[in-house]
Amino acid sequence: MTASLIRRGLLATLCAVGLTGLTLPLAQAQTKIPLRISTPAVPDDWHAKMWTVFKESLDKSAPGEFDVQINLNASLFKTVSDKMDVTVLSTIYLGTRQVNLREARNVRTPADLKGVKLRMPGSKEWLFLGEALGATATPLAFGEVYLALKSGTIDGQDNPLPSVRSAKFYEVTKQIVLTSHLVDGIFLAIANKTWNALTPAQKQNVQSAATAAAQYNNENRIREEGQIIDFFKQQGLQVTTPDAAAFRQHVQQVYLNSDYAKIWPKGLLERINATK
Repeated sequence: MTASLIRRGLLATLCAVGLTGLTLPLAQAQTKIPLRISTPAVPDDWHAKMWTVFKESLDKSAPGEFDVQINLNASLFKTVSDKMDVTVLSTIYLGTRQVNLREARNVRTPADLKGVKLRMPGSKEWLFLGEALGATATPLAFGEVYLALKSGTIDGQDNPLPSVRSAKFYEVTKQIVLTSHLVDGIFLAIANKTWNALTPAQKQNVQSAATAAAQYNNENRIREEGQIIDFFKQQGLQVTTPDAAAFRQHVQQVYLNSDYAKIWPKGLLERINATK
């Protein structure tokens, strides 16, 4: 695992999932409060299915009070602001990211990814990670990855294995390299404008629904990660394990030589490396 980039990765995905809503005046208490959910996840992904759990939990605890509108495939928001006025309700485990290649190759160290056009999300932090892995980082929206792999526009992509299966990337790739380079998390958040307009009881119900949704996602993703390797082998993909120490050393050296190292608090990298 590339521990030096875990915190950076979590920050980069802070706004990947959010709850937003427009509240109505208190005088209109009979009207349901809309909660519009946006996620880039495809329908078969656990962190898409968990929103159904959120909706069902909230409908049960607060019947008739909320109108939960679920928007998958980033259909509601294509981009997000760097600064969002939100309250974080829960942290969600997205999975451990691995490298997934269109054509099989012998990958032992970062040098073996030289020249590989590796799709990454478009932010500078994600592109930095792709380059640190030894590849040529190529920004591309998640919804465009399948066709880009099929056509050869990109040579590979990185995602947790449950996402590789739910997005069917295994249909257009031949290898998974178990780099385990990033433990990926996302935050379930709600707009402060909506949150602050809720009553204490409503806040408790929304928080409970968020906790239930996160638990559903986490349990299923962890279970699936423990079973999924056999699935990919059955689909004909090569599953290989590189020299993790070589990747860790290379990525951390790239980090130490970057501007990121200048702004992190002294000793933070050592604390991250000591985390088990």
